[in-house]
Amino acid sequence: MTTLNTGIVANTLASPQVLNDAAELHGVLRVAAGTAELAAGDSTDNDVVLLAPISSKATISQLFVGSDTFGGSCTMNVGVHNYDGTVADEDCFATAVADAAAMADVRTEAATINTVGQKLWEIAGLSSDPGGLLYVSITFAATGGTAGTLSWNISYAVN
Repeated sequence: MTTLNTGIVANTLASPQVLNDAAELHGVLRVAAGTAELAAGDSTDNDVVLLAPISSKATISQLFVGSDTFGGSCTMNVGVHNYDGTVADEDCFATAVADAAAMADVRTEAATINTVGQKLWEIAGLSSDPGGLLYVSITFAATGGTAGTLSWNISYAVN
């Protein structure tokens, strides 16, 4: 029988103890959640919805999205935009998520489990932490064309 200590446990057992990142152990969970009513023209190919500004240093543990039927063969990518509105990575969290779905956690759909614990700027593929805020975003990958409701719930730690 073997026992493997994770990095968190090894840091705790070290002498002297090594401080763990609060986003990985004993961090405070925060939430950015909401609902947006999209007009018919808001769900066409390459349209962007900026969901919430999140600290570039945040660790996102869950990212739920759900929507009404937007028509056509509507799909959406879930990613990150820079604070100035330019795209950092439009599908770093999820690719071609179908509309007309109940709330589903897409945090590790494209960003695999290997990214759990990474900071938002790392998942977005940035070469260094820009500091400040980044937007979690939806970019439509196929045209819907009808009005509907889009909802999200993002859980993250940033202490």
